[in-house]
Amino acid sequence: MTRREELAAGLAATRERIAAACRSVGRDPGEVTLTVVTKYFPASDVRLLADLGVTDVGENRHQEAEAKAAETADLGLRWHYIGGLQSNKAAAVARYADMVESLDRPKLVAGLSRGAQERGIVLPCLVQVSLDPPEQRDGRAGVRPEEIGPLAEAVVAADGLRLAGLMAVAPLGADADAAFAELAELAAALRRDHPEATVLSAGMSGDLEEAVKHGATHVRIGRAVLGERPAVQ
Repeated sequence: MTRREELAAGLAATRERIAAACRSVGRDPGEVTLTVVTKYFPASDVRLLADLGVTDVGENRHQEAEAKAAETADLGLRWHYIGGLQSNKAAAVARYADMVESLDRPKLVAGLSRGAQERGIVLPCLVQVSLDPPEQRDGRAGVRPEEIGPLAEAVVAADGLRLAGLMAVAPLGADADAAFAELAELAAALRRDHPEATVLSAGMSGDLEEAVKHGATHVRIGRAVLGERPAVQ
């Protein structure tokens, strides 16, 4: 089987999972964007994915994302930055990303704002919220639920940025259904104050069904489409 055939099979199976999840809760599959996470996979895979109809790709390491976005700039893809952000790299990320999903502290806002303004765009940003229980939050990304509002206000007040919604990862070893139900409530609360914040990025290869059930508009899928990640060089 060629690499293109492998990717086509993974995409077809993933798209059917999304469609089935939508059918089970009466949603239109067109409401859910598939973001394929290409971490550690080569730019040649990105080209094949684009040829197979993928429009959104995600990366979570700045150096790799920057290089891959430049190498495939002719494809017109939307690049989602989904990894941990260093404040000294925020402006650089804003110069190529089309959405930043991992905004989880106020000190990132100024750098993202500066990079977006230098690029001459308005950059959609998602506040990343931690769904982990308090005893498991150390070292894991995401603001506490009570911190969503202040960070959202900081994004709204920043030039060159647009508050687009929330992103979250299900807690390790926890019930994804319960976690995403909580996330849906947090997203609804955010929309009451910021009706424009309609994006909800949740769900990965192992739990996309639960995320779609609870209103995810974007799912971030790597392994189910691309296969197991290659070893880091």
